[in-house]
Amino acid sequence: MSSASESYTNRLATASSPYLLQHAHQPVDWHIWGDEALTLAKQQDKPILLSIGYSACHWCHVMAHESFDDPETAEIMNRLFINIKVDREERPDLDKVYQTAHQILMQGGGGWPLTMFLSPDKQIPFFAGTYFPKQAHYQMPAFRDILQRVSDFYQQRRDDVNKQNQVLMQSIKRIYQSEQVDKKSLNSAPLEVAVQQLAQSFDANFGGFGSAPKFPYPGNIERLFHAWFSNPQQGGNALYMAMYSLEKMALGGLFDHIGGGFCRYSTDEQWMIPHFEKMLYDNGLLLSVYVDAYQIQAKPLFAETINLTAQWAINEMQAESGGYYSSIDADSEGEEGKFYLWQAEQVQALLPDEIAKTVLAGFGLDKTANFEGAWHLHRYLNSEQLAKRLNLDIASVEVHLNQARDILYSVRQQRIAPNKDSKILTAWNALMIKGMLKAGRVLNHQKYIDSAEQALKFIYQQFWQSPQLLATHHLQGYLYDYGFLLDALLESLQTQWNLQWLQWAIELAEQLLLAFEDKSQGGFYFTAHQHENLIYRPKTLSDEAIPAANGIAGLSLLRLGYLLAKPKYLHSVDAMLQFSWSLLNQYPSAYHAVLTVLEEYLQAPEVIILRGQGQQLTAWQQRCQQFYTPHRLVFAIDSKYQLDLPPALQKPSEHGQVIAYICQGQQCLAPIKTLESLEQFLFKTESH
Repeated sequence: MSSASESYTNRLATASSPYLLQHAHQPVDWHIWGDEALTLAKQQDKPILLSIGYSACHWCHVMAHESFDDPETAEIMNRLFINIKVDREERPDLDKVYQTAHQILMQGGGGWPLTMFLSPDKQIPFFAGTYFPKQAHYQMPAFRDILQRVSDFYQQRRDDVNKQNQVLMQSIKRIYQSEQVDKKSLNSAPLEVAVQQLAQSFDANFGGFGSAPKFPYPGNIERLFHAWFSNPQQGGNALYMAMYSLEKMALGGLFDHIGGGFCRYSTDEQWMIPHFEKMLYDNGLLLSVYVDAYQIQAKPLFAETINLTAQWAINEMQAESGGYYSSIDADSEGEEGKFYLWQAEQVQALLPDEIAKTVLAGFGLDKTANFEGAWHLHRYLNSEQLAKRLNLDIASVEVHLNQARDILYSVRQQRIAPNKDSKILTAWNALMIKGMLKAGRVLNHQKYIDSAEQALKFIYQQFWQSPQLLATHHLQGYLYDYGFLLDALLESLQTQWNLQWLQWAIELAEQLLLAFEDKSQGGFYFTAHQHENLIYRPKTLSDEAIPAANGIAGLSLLRLGYLLAKPKYLHSVDAMLQFSWSLLNQYPSAYHAVLTVLEEYLQAPEVIILRGQGQQLTAWQQRCQQFYTPHRLVFAIDSKYQLDLPPALQKPSEHGQVIAYICQGQQCLAPIKTLESLEQFLFKTESH
């Protein structure tokens, strides 16, 4: 967090974003992105210095402390530029636009803090960077020198700036061009190539994909699970890569073994030392794939990881109002990771001897310190290995570790905690809601389901202004807000039926099509049709830290279309896939979310509607959802609902007895009226 003097106050003092408020007392004359700042830049003919970051970003805080808190640097910024600060979590549209521009200008990936210099007339960037140091080092020039050079370049070489702007805009247009094909061309080839590409980047030693810094990439895991499920005989390696990666991540320092929850990424290939920030979206996505893993192989490690992460979400991230907060910083007391570190002697003194012996061996506290003279907990030995080494049974090892966790958690709670970004975002909440619902349903923990439902109610009451959805307070929703929330509502309806949520899902789908669909080329824009004009309008298909909004929106529309027999939803998905096809074939492993839509387009999902009541209805539902079946949707609808249901769901039940109605695409089976007949059907589909 910035340590600027309270003697300064700038325009950010009126912002709602906790990140922007951190910069409200800096000597920089910061503006919020909007007409006032953009008009001022044109009037004064000053370039715009656009700085994009977020609350949990370590290097954002470093640059803020070094440069933005410094009065001399601020004087140069104020004299030469109109300075605009943006929270990328509130304005993902601006972040997508200018990250893409950075990639083109600098011929490499961007990141945060993102530092862009824009022409004042059209807001097109002519110079870009990320973190710049106050003094020249890290093979980078000093930020003050950059400021003067950029200003001189703009003032003295205006024609060159204009020419470069034209080239940049042409390059951006090419990135988002995709040759539309006939739907008959769609096939499964990209699904197979994606798995081959993942196998090439798989780390056989430590799990995961690529080298350090190593990110968890839950979309990769989900794709591998799907590949295994579609062909168990040939998908053994896909399953191995997914499971091995999940085990290594859960045992590693990427995971908080005391308080639960995953950090953003690992700085090393072994998952040992993370970048300590914790993001809501990472944990929502990882919660979902660990539940999938547990359904495939009911390993205690997976159950423990799920429970600790879900409990972390409730304890640390859920507001009293019901919504989930956005993130937790990496830093506390000015030091990265300080909150999470231990000294071996301290741990030994806190724990009874037998428990301490287990913890020291299991977490490597009997080895050399692994982080700046201290220990960050990383499981060197799993429970089986630990039991063998200490000559204990596995149950005793687990008891020791649980007792140690309780003691160390209580001690850690007395420390000064990292800052928390209390902003509540619809899209990120939807990812956690889905993960919590799956965890509650599969592990039979109603408190996780209740937590998710509280968050849904918060969004409905605070962010739903029918027919429009807000991304957060005062900001209109983006495509991923609509798509992710629709996906979460379908998960909720499969957990416990709620007619209000079904109606909400239908309204969301209708507004999504109305406000975001590209009727001419197919697919969905990230911003709504009435959104402010930016230098271009993104229509992103590739996955980033979170799944592509086109993919999740497309999958949700496809599933709702089959559930409610709504052809127009399916036609929109057809068009999105046709638009995506040429990109899917270039590098399919960058498009996992859209690949899942393709998968269910080629083989329609299996929709099971259960009608009945009481314990029998619950028992049938639990049986249908018992195993990992990624393309099965199960809705248990009490027989008391009938005329108030959409026509496609008005299926009768006989005297309260449960009846299963099963369809795949437009093909439906005869109603199933006995559990024995249902078992026979399920066994065939689950065993292929």
